[in-house]
Amino acid sequence: MYKRIRDLRVDRDLTQQQLAEYLNISQATYSRYENGNLDVPSSVLIKLSEFYNVSIDYILGQTNNSKRINGKQP
Repeated sequence: MYKRIRDLRVDRDLTQQQLAEYLNISQATYSRYENGNLDVPSSVLIKLSEFYNVSIDYILGQTNNSKRINGKQP
């Protein structure tokens, strides 16, 4: 389910440990997210979306358009 978070991490040559530290979680927890053994909380999805500058829908595989829309309205 969360294949994209692995792909995004690997594409940027990051380790699970580096992402876990950014998210303030253990590497084991992050690994469970990538493997689909643990649902990713919305707060983590938001942080990953900001970190990678992609939409949450892209992370979840709901779209192939990675463009992130800034939540601020003019």
